[in-house]
Amino acid sequence: MQGTYKALESYKTETGNSLRLVKKEISDLPEGDLLVKVQYSSLNYKDAMSAKGFPGVTKNYPHTPGVDAVGTVIGDKSNTFTEGDEVIVTGFDLGVNTAGGFGEYIRVPSNWAIRLPTGLSAKDSMILGTAGLTAGLSIRALDSFRGITNTKSIVSGSTGGVGSVAVKLLSHLGSQVTAISGKNSQHKLLKSLGAEEILSRENFQENVRKPLGKGVWDIGVDVVGGEILSTMLAAINPAGAVACSGLVGGAQFESSVFPFILRGIALLGIESVSTSLEQREIIWEHFASDWSISLNDLVKEVDLENLKTEIDLIIDGNQVGRVLVKI
Repeated sequence: MQGTYKALESYKTETGNSLRLVKKEISDLPEGDLLVKVQYSSLNYKDAMSAKGFPGVTKNYPHTPGVDAVGTVIGDKSNTFTEGDEVIVTGFDLGVNTAGGFGEYIRVPSNWAIRLPTGLSAKDSMILGTAGLTAGLSIRALDSFRGITNTKSIVSGSTGGVGSVAVKLLSHLGSQVTAISGKNSQHKLLKSLGAEEILSRENFQENVRKPLGKGVWDIGVDVVGGEILSTMLAAINPAGAVACSGLVGGAQFESSVFPFILRGIALLGIESVSTSLEQREIIWEHFASDWSISLNDLVKEVDLENLKTEIDLIIDGNQVGRVLVKI
């Protein structure tokens, strides 16, 4: 297919990476079976890291970030999809070293995509995006290990993308949710999502003895890592579990064998970038049916022209909820 498309591009300067809107040739997209006209993307912390040129994310610049995309199939050489199908593409290498969802077109291997489930709109799929997929994988893992209904749960990073979806989903599934947040101004939002109790990070850490304190919660969703994860593990009831998917609070954490051998708890690692298509389909089908939740209170919709401001906010730790990107 010939023609041009609009994209938000990160490029290197003498003082660091900058962003610009550019016109690019569709023929310049990377090799791949599947050409998709993007309708929506979403902003994740990883996108902001790529846009800002953080080491260890994107190797070569100029580059179009965006690890999420939903759109309409223009063509598929593998014949997995037909023209006009709506598909979701998240993770793998999209937006990392492969031109991503912050452009009007993407071209990717067909085995990176799944069909948009019936009952889920393109817009709602990107309000969820990778954050929703990660939260969903966390909840499914906890449900398989311990169950969700009638539990007491705790969520860290609760005003961020993964955390806010986790609070909403846990409450929807019948768990009594405690949210950990460092943003006092967002207590009303967290209550609207279903949090029954809100703890500051300081209050949470000061009132739990480590490495093994009083058991308070049955399950936990941690997107922070570091000291928060150490504290959460110490406060989980017997036969409980914590699903861990983030490290904004640090990659290292201290614990001991005591929560595991005296209470039989589990630490469940969650990885959404390269999880199988089968697992993705299960999670997205849940969001289209029994996990159908309204996230309208959480979302801010922007276009490519105004995305830079949101990237700065998320890097500075001031972003709340989800940012939907209309392409």
